Amino acid sequence: MLLPLLFLFAAAGLTDATFQIQITENTQVNTSLCPITYYGQEYTTIYINFTGEHMFVCFNGYYNPESNGDCIKAPNTENGTYFGLNDNNNPSYWSYVTTVVQSSVNTTTNDATFYVLSNIDGTAQSVCLNWWICLLHFSGFGVKPGTTRQSLDNCTSLICSNTSVSSTKRCDSLSNVTETNRLCTVTGPTVIDSKGSLNSVSDRCEYTLLQDQSAGFTLKANFLERRRRDVSFVDSVTLDFSQGDDIQLLQGHRVLVSSPVTLSGSVQTFNGVGLSKDQTGVTANISLNGSPVSLFFDGTTAQIYMDVPVNLKGLCADSSSSSSSRLSSDSSCQEQYVDPADDTINSTAVIEQCNILKSAPFSSCNAVVDPEPYMAACRNTLNKYPAVDGLRCQFLKAYAKACQKITHLFFSADHPEPICQDKCSDHEFCGDIHGNTDCRCRAIYASEYTEQNRLGGPTVCKDNTASLTLVGCLLKENGIDYTHLHLNDKTCTGVMDPESHMLKFNFSSDSCGTEVTTNNSQVIFTNAVVTRNSSSDLITRQDKVFIEFSCSHPTPELQNVAFKIIDNWIMIVLQSGEWHYSLTMKAYSDAAQTQLLGSNSDVRLNQKIWIVLETNGLDEEVVSVVTDSCWATSGNSPSSSPRYDLITDGCANAADGTVEVMGNGQGTSNSFSFNMFEFSGKEPSEVYLHCQLQLCVKENNSCEPGCSGSARRRRSLRYRRGAPALISMVWTP
Repeated sequence: MLLPLLFLFAAAGLTDATFQIQITENTQVNTSLCPITYYGQEYTTIYINFTGEHMFVCFNGYYNPESNGDCIKAPNTENGTYFGLNDNNNPSYWSYVTTVVQSSVNTTTNDATFYVLSNIDGTAQSVCLNWWICLLHFSGFGVKPGTTRQSLDNCTSLICSNTSVSSTKRCDSLSNVTETNRLCTVTGPTVIDSKGSLNSVSDRCEYTLLQDQSAGFTLKANFLERRRRDVSFVDSVTLDFSQGDDIQLLQGHRVLVSSPVTLSGSVQTFNGVGLSKDQTGVTANISLNGSPVSLFFDGTTAQIYMDVPVNLKGLCADSSSSSSSRLSSDSSCQEQYVDPADDTINSTAVIEQCNILKSAPFSSCNAVVDPEPYMAACRNTLNKYPAVDGLRCQFLKAYAKACQKITHLFFSADHPEPICQDKCSDHEFCGDIHGNTDCRCRAIYASEYTEQNRLGGPTVCKDNTASLTLVGCLLKENGIDYTHLHLNDKTCTGVMDPESHMLKFNFSSDSCGTEVTTNNSQVIFTNAVVTRNSSSDLITRQDKVFIEFSCSHPTPELQNVAFKIIDNWIMIVLQSGEWHYSLTMKAYSDAAQTQLLGSNSDVRLNQKIWIVLETNGLDEEVVSVVTDSCWATSGNSPSSSPRYDLITDGCANAADGTVEVMGNGQGTSNSFSFNMFEFSGKEPSEVYLHCQLQLCVKENNSCEPGCSGSARRRRSLRYRRGAPALISMVWTP
């Protein structure tokens, strides 16, 4: 609610009050003898109450910070005020007064009918006036109709006409410049250019407001939707420089100059731009070719004031140039939407609300700043978009700010920006949710879920795990407190992302109370997001929530991996001393060694195969072939990892019950068998089999390795000098 605090000067000499009462507690006062006009409505009752530092005079009930009542706020120094009625036998001088004793603050309504004034001795003076007072911000006093008051710079004068219309006059060269030609206002979807023409932005693109190519400067505005997809609002402005860092003015009075910066009331300079911030918004002052330009942005309205008009391009120069001023290369921002009409909007009430700009106190500025463009912007927006989230006052504030800049009329708005705007994510905006200010979902983003009656995305399934993500702002809008949600197992709660405000739940098939069922060829994992239900809670204000989600997978089957031998058999030619011989390795699928495995043969996991190692060219009466070791690797190098041993020291791997060695060291050939396998943790890949063999001189010694029972030990065998033979074979899936 816009609360004008208008500074007045009154020099009315009055007799002592006919009666005077002291008010120290909440009091309702009848003012029917001197009705109070506030925002065009006449009130005959006022409500006075105190809240610590302030006194409030309200017109439709006692002050309540959670309501939208019409009130005037004044300092409270003594927890008391005086109410008096003065009677000079003239009905036009009946008056009521509420005064904070010993306060020097003058407070009034939008006209001079009702105001507060303390004399030096603390007594109350008041008057029920039937004329308006022109207001002068820089002096803190009002100017009586038919008079002129000079400003502190001795160059600007405020002229108050006999009809209480104010205007300014300067003594320097700027007096020939039309004031309104210096101002451009962007509020909601509307751009009011420096000529007073207006146009509305109907999409969600970025536009050029001002551009000075010679200075390498462009002022951009980005528009985004809020509650409706078909109404856009100015969401941020960017000062773009051809050299140096850009400056972004964002929601929540945030400023980015390549990174966030902290501002205060003191001016800080970045890239030649003076930046400052107060409770109303951020101000940026720059110089374009020697001409000062001031930008103000409060999150809802951007106002650009040029001290001397310059030749610039953009919407502020010509609001109808939207097509040429559009900067966004992504055509998706131009997509048009048509949402259903809001049947809660009363067009007659909208007109009355917007026409306030022609009533006091704004009427004192009408002769200098034309209210029609602001009223048209107000009507165009509020006839499509509900008067929520502070929108009721937005256009009044925009006009008041324009008046303050041009005429020095001052309308102070006790309406700070919502505090949530410095934490909302990109798909959110700051608005009202069930009476509280919080981050709401932007309409286009929300429609992706609401059109399917969902609060979040679909379940993401992977192996035996799943996740579900819910949209934080949708939960808030539906009155759901995410801290009250959990899965079937109440210890499994969601994790809220602090940046995106997305709530994520994770579960696996064997955790968080997941239910596992089978349906024909499917295995289904089911869980649910539910509201915390504590038997110790006597009452609850949370709606019950039950969001069931599940994942289904095919029923696991015994997966057979088939391997093929690349070559039917392997032969190598070797030399050991005087012995020249060949060594072959063959694989068979039967114990009789009649079914040779070839390149077209499939070998299944756990299928037994027989490997035959035989030589040609050796005298079996003199030497024997001993298979010293055999092992498998997943790579072609015998030394690669991982490695799995089948035979070590001439004996079968005791840990693998499928390995059996036959005829080792008994002649010029031997064999062994094992069940086929693959390496764990890997996709099906080649299995390389490597065997290392030695030649053993028989003479009077046995060449058979000692492999019997627990007494197994390696015998001392006489090997023929020379490198051991190494032969390899590979299976591929």
